[in-house]
Amino acid sequence: MEASGNPQLDSANTGNRIADTVDRTSTGAHEAIDKVSDTARPAVDRLASGAHRAVDTVAGAATQANQTVVTKGSQLKNAEVQFVEDCRSYVRSNPAATVGMAVCAGFILGRLWRSR
Repeated sequence: MEASGNPQLDSANTGNRIADTVDRTSTGAHEAIDKVSDTARPAVDRLASGAHRAVDTVAGAATQANQTVVTKGSQLKNAEVQFVEDCRSYVRSNPAATVGMAVCAGFILGRLWRSR
């Protein structure tokens, strides 16, 4: 490159060269980013798809566990109601035996607590 001897022209030429270099570098960086992005996109999509499947699996398991807990809770409540009803029926049909068992149980518990 030859110097023109004019400081303003030299400064303008230098500014243009720098601007051109910046533009070329910027364009190259954008192209590299686009290339990496295009290459990484399928991997990111696979990861996202896998994450969605994992969340769906966990949500399905949680829903199934919830349904099981609700079902077992209902069965337990029904068993409790049946047990209480069976006890009432036994007490009504065998009052003397029930009082005898209650006295024995009270005696045994009293002895256990007194020994401590």
